[in-house]
Amino acid sequence: MTPAKKPIVLISVLLLLSFCVSAQNVVWSPQRATAWYQQQGWLVGANFTPSTAVNQLEMWQAATFDTATINRELGYAGAVGMNCMRVYLHHVAWVVDPEGFKDRIRQYLAIANSHHIKTMFVFFDDCWKDTYEAGPQPAPLPARHNSQWLKDPGNRIDSLPLLMDALHQYVSDILVTFKDDARILMWDLYNEPGHFGHGDKSWPLLKNVVAWARAVELLQPITIGVWRKDFIAFNDYQVAQSDIITFHNYNDSLSMAGAIDSLKRFGKPLICTEYMKRPNNSLFLTHLPMMKKNGVGAINWGLVAGKTQTNYPQGKPVVMTEPETWYHDIFRADGTPFNATETAFIRKMTLED
Repeated sequence: MTPAKKPIVLISVLLLLSFCVSAQNVVWSPQRATAWYQQQGWLVGANFTPSTAVNQLEMWQAATFDTATINRELGYAGAVGMNCMRVYLHHVAWVVDPEGFKDRIRQYLAIANSHHIKTMFVFFDDCWKDTYEAGPQPAPLPARHNSQWLKDPGNRIDSLPLLMDALHQYVSDILVTFKDDARILMWDLYNEPGHFGHGDKSWPLLKNVVAWARAVELLQPITIGVWRKDFIAFNDYQVAQSDIITFHNYNDSLSMAGAIDSLKRFGKPLICTEYMKRPNNSLFLTHLPMMKKNGVGAINWGLVAGKTQTNYPQGKPVVMTEPETWYHDIFRADGTPFNATETAFIRKMTLED
């Protein structure tokens, strides 16, 4: 081979390698998504924050990472046949202590796996409080629903241009570290983009996190759940970029049936990653049979009533006494169900049918 031809050959090899990598990291086809989904069984679970954590940062920081409570409460879930949890991360826990944070994720995964539970991790979130700091987290406001839950990254990204680079490093580090971990069900890249007034300001991070995830050869699929019918541009993008389609619906059975029918046309498996709001008639007794019949995964909000106080109603007026009908959640911290009929029904649907 003459020296003049070497650069041409090298360029060709690099282009070929680049093509091979990019071809592996494209959005999953309906066929691949369906084959993956069929291996999982019917997915039933909850959005999980241990009752001793007021928000996702308190859950993951070293001083308040509560393995005893995580183990006990995931045991409640396993006992009624739940096999997956949706769990929020927060980038501040990684910024403060990257290796410690990843070690705590490993500890959590080991506990969940011991209860035969897989985990869907969530990276970013546009909901609730816009200010946050590492260290001790504030106590919950009395009787307030999700009073200390944190956005990630929230409006801070508008005033700190370099934060996008840090978020890139964070997402890439977590994905590369856990890309082959079969205990992780999937990656939910961004919860409810555009919510709490963020609107179109959420586009840059949304598009970036999709690109960052596609740059890693993941064993697990990625998703970004659709949540608001009139966010047409967001919905189109999120569905197009999701390997498995996920969605939120807190309304009655007619609304849930409509959501399922509208998303079936894309030919991919469906998982509802947020539902079950008792005052809205979004109930286990009505919704689980429908979702099981349609092969739709069912992940409700949430598992154990605690410092997030999502058993209390959202919004005003604030009622200081525990509501007669819980808004969300299934168990008290001691494992007693809010409604024993519900937990018996969940167990019947998951373990007996």
